Amino acid sequence: MSLILPSYVDVLGAAARLQGHAHMTPVLRSRSADEAFGAQLFFKCENLQRIGAFKFRGAFNALSRFDAAQRRAGVAAFSSGNHAQAIALAARLLGMPAAIVMPHDAPPLKVAATRGYGAEVIVYDRFREDREAIARELAQQRGMTLIPPFDHPDVIAGQGTAVKELLEETGPLDTLFVPLGGGGLLSGSALAARALAPNCKLYGVEPEAGNDGQQSMAAGKRVRIETPQTIADGAQTTQLGEITFEIIRRDVDAIVTASDAQLVEAMRFYAERMKLLVEPTGCLSLAGARHAGVELRGQRVGIVVSGGNVDLARFAELVNPRGSS
Repeated sequence: MSLILPSYVDVLGAAARLQGHAHMTPVLRSRSADEAFGAQLFFKCENLQRIGAFKFRGAFNALSRFDAAQRRAGVAAFSSGNHAQAIALAARLLGMPAAIVMPHDAPPLKVAATRGYGAEVIVYDRFREDREAIARELAQQRGMTLIPPFDHPDVIAGQGTAVKELLEETGPLDTLFVPLGGGGLLSGSALAARALAPNCKLYGVEPEAGNDGQQSMAAGKRVRIETPQTIADGAQTTQLGEITFEIIRRDVDAIVTASDAQLVEAMRFYAERMKLLVEPTGCLSLAGARHAGVELRGQRVGIVVSGGNVDLARFAELVNPRGSS
């Protein structure tokens, strides 16, 4: 059975549904970044989105399409953090119950925020248990609708609205870097980029320790890996989605990687030079642009900053590991 892939028309529909609910996040510039790259960089700051990450877009779009019976029963989800918060807030705004399966080692900030939005949190061990199976069983027991974090047409279309906004503000870009975990943001971004800037080179950036996307592109099929050990907790995925992979394979030029050390360097840059708090996963795009060997001189370059949900104690530990003052 062939998959039905979302299109840019779906991104436009999502944009209409999100109007008045999602923030139109700023596109920021940095003179020091431009000088370091010899290029013009445009940062789409989804760390300033509701719940602190782009995930609100896809979650609200998906939940806003529920019928009356689905709204009464509510939504189930599984997430390492940002999708959990996004589903929890979207459910609260739309007046429906939410139950979220989260890993035992999810950042405390993300767990607390998810509970704070009124969702029920069910904890599992990400190294020994299957979160999707747990969430699926939960949804079945309670009659809830399961919304996965990335492999869902409405989620993908919602995520694509960020790059739609970016390109409408900046005009066509030469190159665009987007963080990659399960592929929801990258595939949605690809739908928008191919419609609005067809000649733009599009790169996904994933953690060096978890390069399943890069391996999948090379193999021409989805490759599954063990849960990667990386500080980019939002990209600790083991495999791309079926839908996201098909869009990425068709529309993305290449997948590159960034090391944890490079992510820390980017976190420090954002904090010191741009006064932005960015989580490690949100730093993948800048780290990839800086270190992956892509020639960017003289170009107009888009950097999608996907999120900013990092505990302050963890942030301090990462950017200043020796604790020196």
